[in-house]
Amino acid sequence: MSVRILALVGSLRAGSHNRQLAETAVKIAPAGADIQLFEGLADVPFYNEDIDVPGSVPAAAVKLREAAESADGFLFFTPEYNGTIPAVLKNAIDWLSRPYGAGALGGKPVAVVGTAYGQYGGVWAQDEARKAVGIAGGKVLEDVKLSIPGSVTRFAETHPSDDAEVIGDLTEVVSRLHGHVGEAAAA
Repeated sequence: MSVRILALVGSLRAGSHNRQLAETAVKIAPAGADIQLFEGLADVPFYNEDIDVPGSVPAAAVKLREAAESADGFLFFTPEYNGTIPAVLKNAIDWLSRPYGAGALGGKPVAVVGTAYGQYGGVWAQDEARKAVGIAGGKVLEDVKLSIPGSVTRFAETHPSDDAEVIGDLTEVVSRLHGHVGEAAAA
């Protein structure tokens, strides 16, 4: 049985190391895991209840919700902006948390990983993302973590997919998430 994992990247920058990390995860996904990198977070407007009504939901938000609803689990990649989660990722979580009590994240396994320039690899942003996605209804995998520090220097001349340590750590994350998603889908 193949499981679908939706990957969301909290950086919109074309050369984002978190995006490169997500692209690497897609490539190393184990058999039976289909990781899809969501495109279009930049097009999703800020969440506003006034436009979240039948017939008025923006197309980009509908696309995000549909992709999330068809997913069995999630893999979030977040940089750290000023010590916290980027607005684009928080906004995606807000859209996916609605309708209240029946959002697309509901009970599905979620792992949060990432890389950042600082010495801790973005752990504050990852913790904030885990908190938000848990409140939004996702089943946060608290023991599945990966924080890669020093992204600007570490990946200055090396793509994450060419870093053996990153590949090993990311493979472990993806495998563990895949296992949790498979268990949840079988239940």
